[in-house]
Amino acid sequence: MTRTVVSSPTRELAIGFDEPFVIIGERINPTGRKLLAEEMENGDFSRVERDALAQVEAGAHMLDVNAGSLADEPAILAQVIRLVQSVVEVPLSIDSSVVEALEAGLTAYEGKALVNSVTGEVAVMERVLPLVARHGAVVVAVSNDETGISEDPDVRFEVAKRIVMTAADYGIPKEDVVVDPLVMPIGAVGTAGRQVFHLVRRLREELGVNTTCGASNISFGLPNRETINGAFLAMAMMAGLTSAITNPLHKDAMAAIMAGDLLLGHDEDATRWIAASRSADQDQRRRSGRRKGRG
Repeated sequence: MTRTVVSSPTRELAIGFDEPFVIIGERINPTGRKLLAEEMENGDFSRVERDALAQVEAGAHMLDVNAGSLADEPAILAQVIRLVQSVVEVPLSIDSSVVEALEAGLTAYEGKALVNSVTGEVAVMERVLPLVARHGAVVVAVSNDETGISEDPDVRFEVAKRIVMTAADYGIPKEDVVVDPLVMPIGAVGTAGRQVFHLVRRLREELGVNTTCGASNISFGLPNRETINGAFLAMAMMAGLTSAITNPLHKDAMAAIMAGDLLLGHDEDATRWIAASRSADQDQRRRSGRRKGRG
């Protein structure tokens, strides 16, 4: 089975069908976070540092780092990567649609990074894949191309296959390509969940590649999003999804992932499930004790 390895200076992480599910923290991203964007633009990265530490403490195995569309994205992205690597040991995903920013981030990064991302557009592949190959990185392959995002998962499969084959032409093996099947909002596209499950199965069984996605997209625009996200992740894991970019501070989703790992045989003797349950019980008792003390 395909095993994708990323690393930081002190830690190696494997993504694979026989490995525990990999959680990639999504919060270091100023898109849609006005205050964070303003702070980053002004050189204040204190919130970035807090977000990095909080996500790792909550269980993130990797962190996605994105500088949005800030004025000097390459310089800011490189600075944020250096900062985050100075405060946490987990590997990072360098996230940008700007090739210059990806290059700056890869130059600043210590270890084997995940590059997020390349699409099936010829011009994009010609710019991003040589960069990935030169730095020995792993790349997220997003299954859309010049024609846009197809609602037919089999069309998206062919786009993903083309990216994997093109990456091989640049010397990038399939274990260093992680495919994003593209998750659309279930509130707008009623078959969005089934599309992803179908596509992830094909990617696993026919291409043998690992997969990731922006999991919270599935619930966009709907109430009680955490519950939807958790159910989606557990079902996608069953289909073969091996990682996801999500918010590790959302306890429902994290519980669903941990239960999914247990049921798929990726938590031997239920060790992690039992430990997490005991920790939660202890936290609950401490909170109850503080409330009684105040009373």
